[in-house]
Amino acid sequence: MKFTWPAPERNKGPTLDVLSRVLPRQGSVLEIASGTGQHIIHFARHLPALTFLPTDVLDENLASIQAWIAESGLTNVRTPQQLDVTSKNWGVATVSAIFNANMIHIAPWDCAIGLFNGAARTLELGGTLVLYGPFRIGGKHTAESNADFDKDLRRRDTRWGVRDLETVTSLAESVSLRLIERVPMPANNQTLVFVRERS
Repeated sequence: MKFTWPAPERNKGPTLDVLSRVLPRQGSVLEIASGTGQHIIHFARHLPALTFLPTDVLDENLASIQAWIAESGLTNVRTPQQLDVTSKNWGVATVSAIFNANMIHIAPWDCAIGLFNGAARTLELGGTLVLYGPFRIGGKHTAESNADFDKDLRRRDTRWGVRDLETVTSLAESVSLRLIERVPMPANNQTLVFVRERS
């Protein structure tokens, strides 16, 4: 069954604008936590020289991604693969870039650690990790709506919550991923662009 979520529909255009600029001209892009598949189909349609590999941990999301792929007829999107971001072996070959949206605040912190550790293992030298979502900056929320969202997340699960940009950046640096750009996005979100440096 093909799912459609409102958030990817709202942010896929602005996100594509950033990806079109920061992703390599050619190569492979791994999407972590692809969700419904809306993002990856939109990106693949507009960036035909790139090959996209969608992944998710949930069977129902993998089925939705496959339905989106089948409907699109695109040939530059691979079969979706099940991937637990906390696994020490993602079972994925080296890629040129990794994209992840709206995961690390709706997951335990171990998932953020797993994301950056996995990116350091999987990205080619000089490869790009692009991370999208809400962040606290300088210890403060960027909008009252984000503060309310953070409270709601923590009520739902004490391990969840909007992350501090500085903490995420420090985690990235610990595995030789350097933040090279922060792009403010609609709805008080941010896109963070990291590059993998020699460890």
